[in-house]
Amino acid sequence: GRSHLSTTATNYTPASQAKRSGGRWRSNRMQETLAGYGFVLPAFLALLLFLIVPILAALVLVFMNYDVLSPPTFAGVQNITRLFSDQRMVQTYWNTFRFVFFATLFNNVLGLLLAMAVNRAMHPVFKYVFRTAIFFPVLTTAASLALVFNFLLTQDRGVVNYLLQQVGLQPIPWLSSSSWAMVSVVMFDIWRACGYLMVIYLAGLQGIPDVLYEAAQIDGANQWQSMRYITLPLITPTAFFCVIISLIGASQVFDNVWVLTGGGPGDATRLIVLYIYEVGFKRYEMGYAAALSLTLFLVLIVLTIVQFRVSRRWVHYD
Repeated sequence: GRSHLSTTATNYTPASQAKRSGGRWRSNRMQETLAGYGFVLPAFLALLLFLIVPILAALVLVFMNYDVLSPPTFAGVQNITRLFSDQRMVQTYWNTFRFVFFATLFNNVLGLLLAMAVNRAMHPVFKYVFRTAIFFPVLTTAASLALVFNFLLTQDRGVVNYLLQQVGLQPIPWLSSSSWAMVSVVMFDIWRACGYLMVIYLAGLQGIPDVLYEAAQIDGANQWQSMRYITLPLITPTAFFCVIISLIGASQVFDNVWVLTGGGPGDATRLIVLYIYEVGFKRYEMGYAAALSLTLFLVLIVLTIVQFRVSRRWVHYD
């Protein structure tokens, strides 16, 4: 009996209890790890299926001749060498760079100004109506907005030209002239996207401590000096983020140009994404379309790297 009690006692020593608790801890840890992987798995599969696989497929298609209807055949570097003699690609990139520059510039400037206007003290009802009116185009599809904008800018029956005639001005061929078509496309993009940037800038402005403005006011600073030395430096991280996303978004514009002008007149508003679509899904040259997509990817990578390098000079995180 004594030996049995002594054996039982040895089984419940502190070391054995620590070993068992350690085993339970490892078991709970493993269950938590498996549960975490289970939650991440759907997002990972979606990323793999809709992003990584298409990118790899596009890289393979660069070296293929593929017209969708017949099996792909190996083409070597034919699609890559073809890029250097494609004058139409040069024209579409020139259009894209102009559009990206003006759209990014005016969207960010106007978005910041609107955010500063909304951030000022006003009646809550007016503030709500103002925010909603500016942000509403973001909630609407670009195709439907382009149809409305097309109706407004029609040369003969457009509302804008009608108002211009009422003040004694000549109607402007907004969408039918190569000189005005790009202006119209940029105007539409500003109308559609500046509300989104306004919300981001507004969040950045509301993150600036009020004590800084109070201290500046005590020191005798006026509104311009407060904006120059407090608002603008502290809003630069938000501005950097907005510039990056607006630059990438403007480089990938397709639907509003497709509905508004169709890339015309001629090639005046044909952007690179629209050109890639036409090559791939109208001419069924998937290999060359993949090569054009690769050039856009490389251009965006270079522009983003340049932005990050230049941001060290004007972005203040303190």
